[in-house]
Amino acid sequence: MNKVKKSDRAELWLKVQQKFPEANFLQSPEWGKMNELVGHKVIFTDFADRGWCLMIVKNAKRGRYLEVPGGPLIDWQDNALIKAAFDEIKSVAKREKCVFIRLRPQLRASAQNTKILQTQGCQKAPMHLHAEHTVMLDLTKSEDDLLKEMRRQTRYEVRRSERLGISVWYANSEKIFREFRAVQAETAARQGFVPPDLKTILAERTAFGQNIRIYVAQTNDAQPIAYGLVFWSGEEAEYFEAASTELNHKLPGAYALQWQAIKDLKKLGLKRYNLWGIAPKDANGKVSTGHRYAGVTTFKTGFGGEVVEFVSAQDIIINRPKYLLNWLVETIRRKARKL
Repeated sequence: MNKVKKSDRAELWLKVQQKFPEANFLQSPEWGKMNELVGHKVIFTDFADRGWCLMIVKNAKRGRYLEVPGGPLIDWQDNALIKAAFDEIKSVAKREKCVFIRLRPQLRASAQNTKILQTQGCQKAPMHLHAEHTVMLDLTKSEDDLLKEMRRQTRYEVRRSERLGISVWYANSEKIFREFRAVQAETAARQGFVPPDLKTILAERTAFGQNIRIYVAQTNDAQPIAYGLVFWSGEEAEYFEAASTELNHKLPGAYALQWQAIKDLKKLGLKRYNLWGIAPKDANGKVSTGHRYAGVTTFKTGFGGEVVEFVSAQDIIINRPKYLLNWLVETIRRKARKL
């Protein structure tokens, strides 16, 4: 196991992406840099060219923990490598005096994959870690095919936005990021969710550089309707954050924004567009109406694509007494926030 130096991260990351097509921003040097900018310790490990792992040490009131977002990136059919990778992750957690490890690999949800994780001491976490249910669009398809695969109502709203003269533009300036954060705070107050703080939003801007944009949909007299924060690393782009004004209830600004982003990302040569976060289905196969993402699920799935479910977030306990307190608090919080 080799600790990756800062100077080597970008070059090695290119090789990792070629070896692991599922890799996205969650294990990227950019995500590592963002976390460093907000004050977290970041550790990158290269498993002798056979894997890769970004680990983030996070300090919480209930105890320090080690987060492994979207990783590790390894061959999940290689039992010896799996054990070696998890042994290294556990070693780092103990060295950093963490109470527990929380990870959510880029593994599709299945009984087999869950069993693989359980053999390494994992158990289902009380709280999610990033989007476990999402919609993935295939950007290698033509614009005509992407339009055809949209739900009829979605396609209608895209066309209606054109008839109404709604325009979409993007920018990368600090000014537009601050504007976005202000509008998102208003959106959060209306819709009852907790948005990221300004420090985090600005850290994302710094970390992703030219690979991050704020899209804005506006009326023909320049009144903003909807905002979207989009960034990418490797072959996958993310629709990571959103905000809107009251006009979005009446006008199809969000539809116009998504369609413009899809076309732009295609031109950049990206292969996947992750719409990031939908509600899971309940036991009857229907969208869980009590979930915090229930309101955006119909909107996001309307663009077609593949609904993807990753394995749920997993915890590995290092200090059981302290972990139990964390488990109780997070369980209560998850239910209260409808997560």
